[in-house]
Amino acid sequence: MDEEPAPPPREVLVEADLSRLSVDEIESRIARLRAEITRLEAALAQKQASRAAADAAFRL
Repeated sequence: MDEEPAPPPREVLVEADLSRLSVDEIESRIARLRAEITRLEAALAQKQASRAAADAAFRL
């Protein structure tokens, strides 16, 4: 059996040392974090909608 290679480690964006980053690198990091927040909010809204639908189905 072929095993899939492990994904590369993700860059730690939270609680990382920012003292050595340039202004451009900090701005890029902020943009990526904002995009991740947007993605998380969409996933949360989807899960909340699924839960509300399930709750409504069981209240019948």
